[in-house]
Amino acid sequence: MPSPVKISVVSPVYGCRECLGELCKRLTATISPITDDFEIILVNDACPQGSWEHIQALARQDNRIKGLNLSRNFGQHYAITAGLDHARGDWVVVMDCDLQDKPEEIAKLYAKAIEGYDIVFGQRIERQDSFFKKLASRLFYRVLEYFTDTEHDKTIANFGIFSRQVIETVNLYREQNRSFPLFVKIAGFKRTKIPVQHDDRLYGKSSYNLTKLINLAIDSIVAHSNKPLRLFIQMGFFIALGSLLYACWLFLSYFLYGDIAEGWTSMMVSMFFMFGLLFGILGILGLYIGKIFDEVKGRPLYIIREAVNFPCGWLSASNRFGAGDTCPSFSADILSASEASAARSVHGPGDAADTGESLPRPKTHSDG
Repeated sequence: MPSPVKISVVSPVYGCRECLGELCKRLTATISPITDDFEIILVNDACPQGSWEHIQALARQDNRIKGLNLSRNFGQHYAITAGLDHARGDWVVVMDCDLQDKPEEIAKLYAKAIEGYDIVFGQRIERQDSFFKKLASRLFYRVLEYFTDTEHDKTIANFGIFSRQVIETVNLYREQNRSFPLFVKIAGFKRTKIPVQHDDRLYGKSSYNLTKLINLAIDSIVAHSNKPLRLFIQMGFFIALGSLLYACWLFLSYFLYGDIAEGWTSMMVSMFFMFGLLFGILGILGLYIGKIFDEVKGRPLYIIREAVNFPCGWLSASNRFGAGDTCPSFSADILSASEASAARSVHGPGDAADTGESLPRPKTHSDG
């Protein structure tokens, strides 16, 4: 296992190829006065704009810049997970690559962290986003707060600095549904937040539209809360109570007034209401069962296709690519998060990676 570094920066990359050069330049200028012992991990989430080639070019110029190229678009939080699994820093910074989170603010985050905090989030006091995105974000967090019974500050996203203990704890959460800020909050530890400047987006556009935010909210609620089930239990109780009271009213009306007006309106309304409620309940149950199905399949959280500037044996391939000081670039058959923890628990100093032996490559269709 390679020796740890002081600071790691993890940044998922999608749709912001033009930002990468400036991002690395500003990160280097900001962190170098703190320590020269740092690494920048850029995780390419299958960006179609040639970002991986640009990451490779940057890595050739500075071996502290490292790259992971995912085999397909897994999503932002899965890309963050891939970066965290391979980060070696005593402190780990997570930030977007679009430069809306200013790299210069890392110095403030680090200064606050060494005062005795494990988690320091950057609080975007003046968000430089469109009115629609601010509104959608506000609604998203309101709904998430209600259903998960946790407080969510809409001015806080992924940008922050986290101690090694926090990252190792977050890496223990291997659910298929990923939400990095939520995992950090669940983990606990001593935390704080400081105001940071939020810049305009200079290149590209956000991939989070209303539909994606709604889907993210539903996934987060179903994955981290059983409150919808409790709400339907309460609703069922009140409907049953209302039906009982209505039956009592009909019973009294029969004896007080001698007859009951016949009509289909109330019956049909009641039937459609109950059927709609039942279908809604079945839908909620289906979501929970679907999430259980996703978990029991045990699929990898991500698959790495290529990597650059990572030591052999440290990547999640359980030393599959043999020994050597560095692996400038390689292709993997399967390189998954589930293999990472197993690899690190099995292989240590003196194992295959250190002795120059390589593990056998699994047979593929191309091998015959």
